[in-house]
Amino acid sequence: MSAVVRGFITSGMPHTLLAPERSPAWTSLRAAYDRAREEIARTEADVILYYSTQWVSVIGHQIQADPEPEWVHVDQEWHELGSMKYRFRTDVEFAAAYEKAATARGLHARQVAFRGFPVDTGTIVAQQLLNPDNRLPFGVVSCNMYADRAETLVLGKAAHDALQATGKRAVAVAVTSLSNRFFTHEIDPVEDRISSLKDDEWNRKLLEILGKGRLEDVAQLAREFTIQANGDSKLKAIWWLAALMGQHNNYDGQVLGYEPVWGTGACVVSLTPSQRAAAVQEFDEEDADTFHGERSVLATDDGSGGKVAARPAGKAPASPRGPVATSASGSTDPRIMAASAPSPVGAYPHARRVGDLLYLSGVGPRQTGTDEIPGGPVRSQDGEPLDYDVAAQTRAVIENVRFILEEAGSSLENILDITVFLIDMDRDFEAYNRVYNETFAAIGPTRTTLAIKALPTPIAVEFKVIAAAEKA
Repeated sequence: MSAVVRGFITSGMPHTLLAPERSPAWTSLRAAYDRAREEIARTEADVILYYSTQWVSVIGHQIQADPEPEWVHVDQEWHELGSMKYRFRTDVEFAAAYEKAATARGLHARQVAFRGFPVDTGTIVAQQLLNPDNRLPFGVVSCNMYADRAETLVLGKAAHDALQATGKRAVAVAVTSLSNRFFTHEIDPVEDRISSLKDDEWNRKLLEILGKGRLEDVAQLAREFTIQANGDSKLKAIWWLAALMGQHNNYDGQVLGYEPVWGTGACVVSLTPSQRAAAVQEFDEEDADTFHGERSVLATDDGSGGKVAARPAGKAPASPRGPVATSASGSTDPRIMAASAPSPVGAYPHARRVGDLLYLSGVGPRQTGTDEIPGGPVRSQDGEPLDYDVAAQTRAVIENVRFILEEAGSSLENILDITVFLIDMDRDFEAYNRVYNETFAAIGPTRTTLAIKALPTPIAVEFKVIAAAEKA
């Protein structure tokens, strides 16, 4: 029998718990929670486990180990909704086993067990709606704000180890929004909606896949979803859930509810392990079994007796957009995806090698993993113009170009030609040109600078580069 008898993806917004009557959407979502609670009551689980994106940690992973956490919580953002009094029952045996399993897999983990240590809003909402009578003891682990996919996968696998070590069966709950763009102004709750039509489209795409039981495919799509729809904490909670439940698509999935909560995409999804595979895994994101400091993945078995080499600390993994090469050297595939560069926003590689030349796709200033824009975006989510620093953006573009070239075996010194796109030539040329000269005056590639109306993301500058593939 599987260690996880049922999995759920739920929103942790307090509106559904504290004020469902204020909005038809919140009322509907509350009804979806009720159906999930009924499903849980029919299981033979021994413990209910949570990973909440709202319990944020900075160093390592914290595991609740207070036998009976009790307090009155007020959400820091939605305090006007009222207070949440709670008293829970912790599975302290599981907490100890989880810490041990996580440490054994190379993670930094510790138990926290003292009166008054705060339980986050997301966990409280999920607990009170899914397990209100504390029938099941609970366990919860923090969401490390700096952890990427590999670290989060290892954390999920450690939870599975702990279940096996204790002989327990669990209900696993990923507490997360899908799209995570809030309205930044007051709205009438009755008129709540997903804040972006694009976000709504992407939410529905993911829910369609989850409804077919394809949990691992959704975990593989998390990076692309985050780029397109501002996923909640990069959908780390779904990475954790997929790793804990086995990294496959063998589930009966059911979307119990999908509604907006103050503009975010809130859902309740049920996943029941099944012998029937909903689909063969469609993508091929990286995997990791062990983790070791500085967010660097230790070697793991690649299935052929070899080892997958560790990735340097702070580097993001390749994006799951098809069979692309991670390096130009020794590969028959001319396409190159650079792990340290931000993921492309479309179906294209970072670069392509043709003979002795590298042709780079357009490179902007977005930051790997977060998609933050140094110097700020040029427009708001509502399309309103914003002030920005084109010099900071230009430096970030050059750094991203460097990442791509170095992973392809080349360097900035090998650049032969650059085409630059500026959205405001009159405003930005002087500052951009000054930063450009800091790096390229001595290298001397040919250059063309063009004024264009806009770029696909809210950035002011983009480079198109051709470089020699190998250092002379």
